[in-house]
Amino acid sequence: VIKCKAAVAWEAGKPLSLEEVEVAPPKAHEVRIKIVATAVCHTDAYTLSGADPEGCFPVILGHEGAGIVESVGEGVTKVKPGDTVIPLYIPQCGECKFCKNPKTNLCQKIRITQGKGLMPDGTSRFTCKGKQIYHFMGTSTFSEYTVVADISVAKIDAAAPLDKVCLLGCGISTGYGAAVNTAKVEPGSTCAVFGLGGVGLAVIMGCKIAGASRIIGVDINKEKYAKAKEFGATECISPQDFKKPIQEVLVEMTDGGVDYSFECIGNVGVMRAALEACHKGWGVSVIVGVAAAGQEISTRPFQLVTGRTWKGTAFGGWKSVDNVPKLVTDYMSKKIKVDEFVTHTLPFDKINEAFELMHTGK
Repeated sequence: VIKCKAAVAWEAGKPLSLEEVEVAPPKAHEVRIKIVATAVCHTDAYTLSGADPEGCFPVILGHEGAGIVESVGEGVTKVKPGDTVIPLYIPQCGECKFCKNPKTNLCQKIRITQGKGLMPDGTSRFTCKGKQIYHFMGTSTFSEYTVVADISVAKIDAAAPLDKVCLLGCGISTGYGAAVNTAKVEPGSTCAVFGLGGVGLAVIMGCKIAGASRIIGVDINKEKYAKAKEFGATECISPQDFKKPIQEVLVEMTDGGVDYSFECIGNVGVMRAALEACHKGWGVSVIVGVAAAGQEISTRPFQLVTGRTWKGTAFGGWKSVDNVPKLVTDYMSKKIKVDEFVTHTLPFDKINEAFELMHTGK
């Protein structure tokens, strides 16, 4: 058993608490990882807020991390102690019908236990003050050591800077893949990206790499425009600057609508606007943002009858074990940006400040 520091969420709506936790050794087909760097994501904040129907407390949150394998359980063959890895919230077992189908990346092998905050055998590897602590998204990267299933880990280039590539564990991969895998953006096309946070910037990067000729960023926070343009946005607009709905503005700006649109916020009203901003006959709108529990999307069926397509994506459609190492290689060879996404680097004990910075859009 390893004793180490972890940021524990004891209950919903309260700040994280830095505690000493005990991390049990890995069981069969499990891997214990020393986490070197982790990022914070809106998904962590969503669960912490209490809005997540799958949220269990007390829990160690975090799902964008990178580290070094400390030890492995029985039967683990893909990684060994000392390997550099990224934990994966969408695993890839290679055996379930989802893994065998090239159309999806949604491995279901450990979905049920992962959703309950437990390891595949139905137990936890974390204890604190004599209490069992739940896992989160199969990763729990807000701990100096964590235990994950062996199908939830990608071995990456040992030379990669972990304080940067941890972002490939969720946000960058999600946005980039939404553009290149899910939408399959084509050269010369026109795109609109709603929400210019980390995921939105990654979508813009993907659209640019795919050869889009016009990329319109949409956000009410104008402080985000300069960064969006750095990543490839050709122009940025705010819905608050117009009297009419933003989808009507975009349709006028683009001679009938955009070829591809992306919703990167998790707001069902914006999802509708993103679909309706698409061009009749061929426009494709991709939902990337996660809406709160129980919310529903709506539009007039005529929007779809007249040739628009509504799609969704999780982790950018990447089959995780196969593709995260390739994304790291693409970053190392400067094909994709990662460093530019990092705004602040804080010590672990300032993790609540990191959430504050995220909530204020900084």
